[in-house]
Amino acid sequence: MNKLTLILVITFLALACRTKQPLIHSSTSGTVIEDHASPTNFSDQMTWVLGYFTPERIKRAPHSEWYFKGYDTYTPDQVTVNKLTDIGTENITIKIVLGTWCPDSRREVPRFIKIIDMWKFPPDRVTYIGVDDSKLSPVAEYPGLDIQRVPTFIIYKNNVEAGRIIENPLTSLEQDILNILTKE
Repeated sequence: MNKLTLILVITFLALACRTKQPLIHSSTSGTVIEDHASPTNFSDQMTWVLGYFTPERIKRAPHSEWYFKGYDTYTPDQVTVNKLTDIGTENITIKIVLGTWCPDSRREVPRFIKIIDMWKFPPDRVTYIGVDDSKLSPVAEYPGLDIQRVPTFIIYKNNVEAGRIIENPLTSLEQDILNILTKE
């Protein structure tokens, strides 16, 4: 009986200690990503992106694991994106305030970026601001933005705030952007 117990314990330890091999595939954006449970603890302050940054920062590890998953799996409504294209991008700017520690930010920001990519929105007119879990950022203009929740997408027309999408869209991100830009 002791021999059987010893064999079971050894078998259990051998199975429990093995590492899972990730499945590696290429995203539609051409970046190789690994498909496995995330080993990254995004509540760890060492993973946070704070202050101004470019989207290239969240396209690199450890953030690439959620960025490309969200970007590649989201399919914006093409009719709505076409309406945004018809409106154009002149005199429009966008500020995106997010926390890389925040599940809502990790879900909505890649989707938003996909929409503005399809819309052909000029990347130089989008500002990205990373915040900590107290929603603070080392950016001089930040206190004036009055951020309560993240992500917050602020749409400006002619340098005047036209509207915000806060945390989750009311309808869809693309429809909410269209509603903000077409309201009188």
